[in-house]
Amino acid sequence: MQPQRGRAGRGGRVASATGGLVLLLLATACGGGEDKGTAAESGPTNVSATVAGVVAPAKVEVIADLTGCEVRIRTEADELREGVCRTERGDYLITTFPQEKLKLTWLDAASVYGGKYLVGTRWVVSAKPELLERLRPRLGGKIQQLRGVGPTPGPTAR
Repeated sequence: MQPQRGRAGRGGRVASATGGLVLLLLATACGGGEDKGTAAESGPTNVSATVAGVVAPAKVEVIADLTGCEVRIRTEADELREGVCRTERGDYLITTFPQEKLKLTWLDAASVYGGKYLVGTRWVVSAKPELLERLRPRLGGKIQQLRGVGPTPGPTAR
């Protein structure tokens, strides 16, 4: 029986995404050697977002690598880890959480300040909105608008 050519079915896409995930996990676990390239750069864009959605909760360093930054860890605590990325595109903060409920608590506290955040499973990226839009295809997640707390405009006198 001849294999079909020209059309990859759902099984082919799943196998491709799974293969990319396995390669990324192996590269991450083994240190990756001297090469600074990432699995996300070598694969199709949709695979990198899928891979990031699975791997990203694990470490700040994995998310930073997917975005092309050498991260500087600024907070190491039981509840969260934070790393700062300074790039030509802009600066951003990557925060990861060991549990989803801790991420939700963090977002609740951050809502006092308002703003937009890129939010995934057990991780949040804080940056200017235009940078979040550029990072989203590599990381996946959703951009969330948080409400700020402050005075609301009152009725005007006529």
